[in-house]
Amino acid sequence: MAGEDPPKGCVVTPPYPFSAVVGLADLRLALLLTAVSPAIGGVLVRGEKGTAKSTVVRGLASLLPEVGVVGGCRFACDPDAPDAECPDGPHDPGAPRAVRRAALVELPVGATEDRVVGTLDLQRALADGVKAYEPGLLAAAHRGVLYVDEVNLLPDHLVDLLLDAAAMGRAHVERDGVSVKHAARFLLVGTMNPEEGEPRPQLVDRFGLVVGVAAPQEAAPRAEVVRRRLAYEADSQAFAARFAEEDARLAERIAAARARLGGVRLPDRELDRIARICLAYRVDGLRADIVVARTAVALAAWSGRDTVTKADVRDAARLALPHRRRRDPLDPPGTDLEKLEEVLDQEAGDDPEDERPEDGGPDDGPDGPDSPDAPNSGPTEPPVDGSDGNTDTGSRPDRQPPPEPTGTEASTQSNGEREQGTREDEDGGVGVPAPAAFAGAPYRPKLLSIAGRANRQAGSHAGRRSPAYSRHGRVVRSRRPVGGKLTSLHIPDTVRAAALRDPARYTVSSEDVREAVRVGREANLVLFVVDASGSMAARQRMGVVKTAVLSLLRDAYQRRDKVGLITFRGRAATTVLEPTASHEVGVLRLAELRTGGRTPLAAGLRQAARTLQAERRRDARRRPLLVVVTDGRATSGPDPLTVAPMLAGVATVVVDCESGPVRLGLAQRLAAALDASCVPLAALQNWS
Repeated sequence: MAGEDPPKGCVVTPPYPFSAVVGLADLRLALLLTAVSPAIGGVLVRGEKGTAKSTVVRGLASLLPEVGVVGGCRFACDPDAPDAECPDGPHDPGAPRAVRRAALVELPVGATEDRVVGTLDLQRALADGVKAYEPGLLAAAHRGVLYVDEVNLLPDHLVDLLLDAAAMGRAHVERDGVSVKHAARFLLVGTMNPEEGEPRPQLVDRFGLVVGVAAPQEAAPRAEVVRRRLAYEADSQAFAARFAEEDARLAERIAAARARLGGVRLPDRELDRIARICLAYRVDGLRADIVVARTAVALAAWSGRDTVTKADVRDAARLALPHRRRRDPLDPPGTDLEKLEEVLDQEAGDDPEDERPEDGGPDDGPDGPDSPDAPNSGPTEPPVDGSDGNTDTGSRPDRQPPPEPTGTEASTQSNGEREQGTREDEDGGVGVPAPAAFAGAPYRPKLLSIAGRANRQAGSHAGRRSPAYSRHGRVVRSRRPVGGKLTSLHIPDTVRAAALRDPARYTVSSEDVREAVRVGREANLVLFVVDASGSMAARQRMGVVKTAVLSLLRDAYQRRDKVGLITFRGRAATTVLEPTASHEVGVLRLAELRTGGRTPLAAGLRQAARTLQAERRRDARRRPLLVVVTDGRATSGPDPLTVAPMLAGVATVVVDCESGPVRLGLAQRLAAALDASCVPLAALQNWS
């Protein structure tokens, strides 16, 4: 954990200097602004792998001012304003003081709730009457930086804990009648790769600023990235010394901006402008208005001015608003940026003033430290440690072309509005129609879940689909603590065990303690196997089927599942979407789905078996749910019933798409062979 002095005699590799980063102007500006004003709410960094997300965040910690702490306090209390509720307090005003660097605490994806908020030793509390509390990562990050890599892969309850603590500035531990709380004010920075799935819009909204990064698309900056990275790896000390002066100037400027922040004035005219922009942008709630206002104030302080200008509001809106306009949870976030430019351009038309004053102090312009006049201008970017290694020099996500319509947007287009051409099938010679449109808007489907409960010892992925033993949920029974560590106390059974052991004294000892066994719900891998043959295209059935699968995809998103998509037609099956948490990609693949040819049902089942086997090797804890969407006909390849044993033990649901007055019942036969439930397509919608 950065912020602590290394042991004597140890040679420490310095982090990659913040000022050595090539490009990434928006990201660097957002991080510097949140360093000036942590009340902004932190930064979420979206970018593909290898774009220096981790490197630039780690470089920020060295720029933060040193902090004074009460000697011996595990919660880094400020000697001048100690926390009155500090578990290590109350602190003596004459207690020794210490000065240390601001901490950089990294939260791993596999962290538990106890590790994040801290651990209460309930056994000692009951047996000895001692309130023993071991601080967690939130306490360690107080007055520093809490960095969460791959924040989109964190369980939802941990993300909620982080964001609540960041918003309130305090961490609360409430367990089994024991309450502990302490200060937890930190700069929250999360990074994520959109390829691995989008977090919930509600969670993204809790981050103050969201910045997208991408690798440079020109040779010169890419070469500079590699050049600097090789120089850093060859001699990190010399490389850090090369940029030490520029880093020192940034650190001084952060400290000066913090001191100036309280005196910055936000005129009513600019506050009204913020409200009008947020109204035009149709954001939900008032958090966006507050974040834009705080960011504009921080921009003015960073630029050395005591009054917020229109340009400050414009730049603040550009960083704080694009991620707050998603209407459908499966809409791609990039569609918001073009709308933002339209809103800001319209807003700019009513006031000729659109530039910052030239006499207001230092000003980096909208691109922050990467403007032409900045001391570290030119090609600048840090390669990343490990797998990260390239960054962007100025390619803006708001310059991307709008994506094709997906989700509910695609459902509004009729067949006549889509391309009506045909193409050659893989079989050679059969004309394949263009993708069928969605037949109506997605709906709420019935809950498809896995019977039984996941093994408690193996653990499970938190979610909302299938019942499983978990750390959260309803209590079903009690047991003795496993491994000697108590995670959730079962008070009635603990008291009952003590009474049975010693009815006269009625005292609780460690051997009486009972742990609560809870049952909640888990997230699964939902693998769709969809019949895309010519029989499905008949009578425009494919539009209805695609709407049903879209509805199931939305349901999987809401229940935190991973999803995969396999289609079969012609002579073979194709894995259209490898199992992923990126549900938006699944919607795109579904919208592009074409139909035609024969029906190789057995090939689709074989491909599903291979995919599930590979996923089982990657993550044995996640239970799969196979959803086969077909009418049961097989006009190519072997009999699908002979392939069914390959899927033995896999929870399966067959969605029967057969329609018309004459029904063969082939889907029911397939379901029986797979030991699966069979749901008619018309009955999939939940009408309750």
